[in-house]
Amino acid sequence: MSVELLAFVAILYLGAVAYLGFRGYQATRSTSDYLVAGRKTHPYVMALSYGATFISTSAIVGFGGAAAAFGMGLLWLTFLNIFVGIFLAFVVFGKRTRLMGHRLQAHTFPELLGRRFNSRFIQGFSGLIILLFMPLYASAVLIAAARYIETTFTAVNYEVAVVLFSILIAGYVVAGGLKGVMYTDAFQGVIMFVGMVILLAFTYGQLGGIVTAHRRLADLPAQIDAQYQELTPAIRGIAPPDVQDAQLFGWFAGKATALKEMSEKSDAEKAAAMGADPSLKAVGGLLKENPALTNKLVIAKLAKGGFLGWTNMPATGSSMFYVLVTSIIMGVGIGVLAQPQLTVRFMTVKSARELNRAVLVGGVFILAMTGVAFIVGSLSNAWFADPANGGKVSLAAVPGGNIDLIIPLFIKQALPQWFGAIFMLTLLSAAMSTLSSQFHAMGTSIGRDFYEKGILGAHDHQSTVLITRAGVILAILATMVLSFILPEGIVAAATAIFFGLCASSFLPMYIGGLFWKGMTRVGAVSSLCAGFGVSFFWLMFVQQPKSTLDAILARALFDKATVFPEPIFGIHWNWTEALFVALPISAIVAVAVSLATKPESAEHLAKCFNKTN
Repeated sequence: MSVELLAFVAILYLGAVAYLGFRGYQATRSTSDYLVAGRKTHPYVMALSYGATFISTSAIVGFGGAAAAFGMGLLWLTFLNIFVGIFLAFVVFGKRTRLMGHRLQAHTFPELLGRRFNSRFIQGFSGLIILLFMPLYASAVLIAAARYIETTFTAVNYEVAVVLFSILIAGYVVAGGLKGVMYTDAFQGVIMFVGMVILLAFTYGQLGGIVTAHRRLADLPAQIDAQYQELTPAIRGIAPPDVQDAQLFGWFAGKATALKEMSEKSDAEKAAAMGADPSLKAVGGLLKENPALTNKLVIAKLAKGGFLGWTNMPATGSSMFYVLVTSIIMGVGIGVLAQPQLTVRFMTVKSARELNRAVLVGGVFILAMTGVAFIVGSLSNAWFADPANGGKVSLAAVPGGNIDLIIPLFIKQALPQWFGAIFMLTLLSAAMSTLSSQFHAMGTSIGRDFYEKGILGAHDHQSTVLITRAGVILAILATMVLSFILPEGIVAAATAIFFGLCASSFLPMYIGGLFWKGMTRVGAVSSLCAGFGVSFFWLMFVQQPKSTLDAILARALFDKATVFPEPIFGIHWNWTEALFVALPISAIVAVAVSLATKPESAEHLAKCFNKTN
């Protein structure tokens, strides 16, 4: 498909988004309109907005690419997304959130928490956490979108894509507030649903149907091993005589690694290395002529982390198991309950009945989004490994093994050209719907939670929207900067980190505030500080994202990848998501301190918990 046609489709789409954003701007006449869409949103619009905000390019591109490495085990996240992120969130948490938010006239998630516990500190500090750390999640979404644009429009490089995309979203978020965001979210959600259903159908069609596709994926590791065995004589022919059979693959893998490291050297340095070790050239020739050898190297590297095949969970206790279960599945699956940009949606509908009506729409939407992304990401290995499509598994098919490029490349090469335009709109919609909500949440955090009602307590209602809009712009700039400096393949890990941080900081306080009258202000403040403090320490000094990257301050201060490099009590803490340590501590602190301190007044609790509509 020509770039001109893609550009034409994109312009039509952006025109529709601009119109809906303008409608939101026209309908925004008060602070309530700007912050919670006037509390009269249709349930289906709310459900689509919630789903489109929840499912971003980080889910489709980042987690879809992660599925190409981890396999079908990622589908456990789809289960949690539906059961926890939709059913429990809407039916259990949503109703209480809407009711309490209405009674306390809360306009943001931090304001709900602050007013429930009569604490300006809680509202201000919660807003500050969102403002400072949500750019990490937003940058993951922006990176995924920019990578797709870069892959689709070869004339547009990554840096230009980041800047242009950010400017487009800024326009309707700054002007239209939450009404503009939700109008565009619903429109974008419909496009996303259609695009993902078509993607699944075409993927299965390319691989011979549902049963055949999954069988090909299950058989792929054994097939790669058999192909390697057939090529063993060729490797033996170039290896030194003193290399034993048991050492042959290790010798070959070492030479392949040396060749990879040489790729960044000058031509003169490469020639000198080849002259000193002629076997390097021979190994390079084998790799070039036999993609199966590259696949074997990829499988061997994954196996060191616990890989047991794309249709199996990783080995229990392995680094892949820790990352998949504690970070990706549980971190995102539980963390969704305390996402500020999602919980505020519950306060936009006029009654609890509207939330019941939204459950089915939300559940089907999430199933189509995450389920399709994870299945297609896994199955992409079977398609890329076909000799007709290059013969290399997904991680070997993309430059540098960057998982964020797998889904864009699969779309470009495996699907019909006309589908490129549809999926371009799908990813644009996913990115814009999530980023707009994130930017809105960050803007309200500084305008409403930090400036007007929080720690600063300015009480200047007239300037709240102005400060909020300035906060949106500041959030966009911070997100853009992170998009330029974060390492490759970081999309899924960055998303999981932010979800876990929110759960550890907010979830015990949020649950206690909604369901337990005995939760006290001191207990809530203590829980917030403990959850955030432990999470921050863990992320800075202990946790190694993707099980390979360094903990930031551990490297900077101690020149170590992590302060806990060895297992303690049989647990690899450096591979364990901060959520698994910080959330239990935060919950224990919340309960213990609340039991030991004075509860809120009966009048205040009656205002928070007495039922209305």
